Amino acid sequence: MLTKKGKTSALQETEGVSESETTNKSAIAAIRNKRHKQPSAAELVRGIRDKNRTALSRAITLVESTNPQHLTMANEIIQQCLPYANKSIRIGITGVPGVGKSTFIETFGTYLTSKGRQIAVLAVDPSSSLSRGSILGDKTRMEALVKDDNAFIRPSPSGTSLGGVARKSRETIILCEAAGFDTILIETVGVGQSETAVHSMVDFFLLLKLAGAGDELQGIKRGIMEMADAIVINKADGDNLKNAKTAKVEFNRALHLYPPKDSGWQPKVLLASALENKGIPEVWQLIEDYLSLVKENHFFDHTRNEQNKFWLLQTIEDRLKTDFYNNPTIKKELKHQLERIENGETTPFAAAELLLGLK
Repeated sequence: MLTKKGKTSALQETEGVSESETTNKSAIAAIRNKRHKQPSAAELVRGIRDKNRTALSRAITLVESTNPQHLTMANEIIQQCLPYANKSIRIGITGVPGVGKSTFIETFGTYLTSKGRQIAVLAVDPSSSLSRGSILGDKTRMEALVKDDNAFIRPSPSGTSLGGVARKSRETIILCEAAGFDTILIETVGVGQSETAVHSMVDFFLLLKLAGAGDELQGIKRGIMEMADAIVINKADGDNLKNAKTAKVEFNRALHLYPPKDSGWQPKVLLASALENKGIPEVWQLIEDYLSLVKENHFFDHTRNEQNKFWLLQTIEDRLKTDFYNNPTIKKELKHQLERIENGETTPFAAAELLLGLK
């Protein structure tokens, strides 16, 4: 399948290769056995340090796993990677669905790789509340970037994480940094509550907005605007360019109503068109200006330290919750209490008190 520009699409189909009659069956069996063999933590760490994408992907899978048997190995990998971490720039990118996050990230990421930077994109894909499944189609939407040798794209399911931030995104950042990626882009699903979690793990928070879509009033609301270090009005092209320029003025006025940030930075509003590759260099220059300021006044290090404290407490909460639900006594009594609630024999609050009192 060809695109409008005549380029091969990532969705093209190729004719399969039939197995030769002379294929060595024992060789095939040996390869399959090797694939099923789980490498040790040390082997995966060596692979990560050697920029082996397969090793990095397998390590991330272990970190994201909910299997208790994988927890020890995942912690060992993270511990060994820590000395090589914390050397990247972490950029959070959020916006409502349809704002063009994936297209923007592809254009922005391709620009950065052309400047010699190593890019890791952590794209959080929404999980179904019914089937628990995720499409994980971000690689398909970033056809050019996925082929770039200086880029790594990892889509992860949001699962049950609040607001659509993958439960282990923080640990995944460490692994990517250990693999030598100097710029980490974190894309959220944009469902409205993921911003706080993303803001607590990045150095720069970028908010993508649309013009002419009734989005201006929502953007002026407190909370998301206060967290944003910059607002980029995407799809500022064609007939929408005039609306985008008007929206830029409105957002600039709104930003000046908020108290100054502790970083000393005044958030800016920029126009961009990821489709036409316009405004992208200006976005990166703005981020560089921000980083120069916060590193000079030591706010950068202060924020990283505060984020580490936050994730210590968050990890404790997650571990306590996991241990609680995996407790055999709790599992048995929880089932019984759910039945009593269905029969009207107790209230959710009384059942919760009873369960929390069990040892």
